[in-house]
Amino acid sequence: MGLTGDGECYTCDCMENEQAPAADERRPTSRENAPLIFEGARGTAVKLLCRYESSDSYIDKLLDGELRRGELQQADKALVTELVSGTVRWQARLDWILAGFYHGDYPKCLPIVRNALRIALYQMLFLSKIPPPAAINESVEIVKRFKGDRSAGIVNGVLRNILRNITNLRYPSKDEDLAAHLAVLYSHPKWMVKRYLSRYGDVGAEELMSANNHRPMLTLRVNAFRSSLDLVTQALNESEIKWEPSPVHPNSIMITSLRDVRSSPLFDQGMITIQDASASLAVQLASPKPGMTVYDLCAAPGGKAVYAAELMQNTGKLVALEKYESKIALIGENARRAGVSIIEPTVGDALTFDPGAPADLVLVDAPCSGLGTMSKKPDIKWRRTMEDVRSMARFQSSILDHAATLVRPGGTIVYSTCTTEPEENAMVVHDFLQRHPDFQLEDATKYVDASVVTDGMVQTFPHKHRCDGAFAARLVRSA
Repeated sequence: MGLTGDGECYTCDCMENEQAPAADERRPTSRENAPLIFEGARGTAVKLLCRYESSDSYIDKLLDGELRRGELQQADKALVTELVSGTVRWQARLDWILAGFYHGDYPKCLPIVRNALRIALYQMLFLSKIPPPAAINESVEIVKRFKGDRSAGIVNGVLRNILRNITNLRYPSKDEDLAAHLAVLYSHPKWMVKRYLSRYGDVGAEELMSANNHRPMLTLRVNAFRSSLDLVTQALNESEIKWEPSPVHPNSIMITSLRDVRSSPLFDQGMITIQDASASLAVQLASPKPGMTVYDLCAAPGGKAVYAAELMQNTGKLVALEKYESKIALIGENARRAGVSIIEPTVGDALTFDPGAPADLVLVDAPCSGLGTMSKKPDIKWRRTMEDVRSMARFQSSILDHAATLVRPGGTIVYSTCTTEPEENAMVVHDFLQRHPDFQLEDATKYVDASVVTDGMVQTFPHKHRCDGAFAARLVRSA
């Protein structure tokens, strides 16, 4: 069962056999009463989930906006993040269970009721430190404040019935429809599950979907221009912060206990940057050298440009192109913090950019479906379709074609994405090489570890490499 989508359903009342509430139990309608409905961590989580359903906004943006202006304590902020991200991550499984116990048309019930049910069930299934009765009672109280005792009683009954049967939950038959079974069990869209099964087989598909559902670790890249791996890890050890090395990028480490990293002196002094190892691999593959002219055509927020400038020892020229002026300041801020001054944040379109002189290296970190980042962005799997993948591939090809006009003879393009979909990755590269015979694919094993290379190109997977699913290819123009 995929995303249930009646995000605008606040005016309907779809609970089976439920009559209009009595006057003393009608939901509050005035703006001044609204904050009371959504008070506390769980109320805030329900509010954000309802807002997510009724808009095109992504969960991370909604969370960031709410937690920045909210008055929740740090522990409550952490709980809101866990409830919202976890509920969206496991939404298909939660909805399958709830639809089976709900006496009525579950997908059409009020969003506030549906999301109160979801967060309670998520806690019951996945958060062992929260007693199920407490999770149930909180959701019941949220619904009671909005709809009154009758609706709250129905929510209470559904959740307590599930709790009584929690060890005997049933999912679609694996033998009758494997894709449907896995789509519910691992909470992925069925179209995506079918593709995984055809590409990776039963075991590989399950391993990938399981990794997609892991809570993300925080990956930090050490700024060798300002510090060293030894100095950073020593500081982390002295602060009793747990870390482990990235298995794929030598200057990256994974953190399990430092969430508010931006308050760390290491971050403030530019000794570390938040960057997934897969993104760092793309720059490692590009291998920028001091004195080069480099164009980064899709630069914001500037992570790859900053890493490139560090490897260039802050000598040469690096134009960081960004289509939206509102993001330009972020590129400059990240460059200043890292201590590099050669980056030139520039407003421009990757399809029409004309610098007037060719580059030694062009980075094309292309806009993509983002389907390699589901651990960090669990809602992206519900926001994407196969047509999105095809549409992205066409757009990526256009950018890559223009990038070919910006490279000097003997120069290099590095094309990268944060997706595992072949239509956006190897297929884009192969089509490009057919159109541009003056370019050749250079074997990535010359620059990165062979464990992340497939057919001469970088391809990482969450279940194999403990980083985002991502892709990168090095394309060299004939001299």
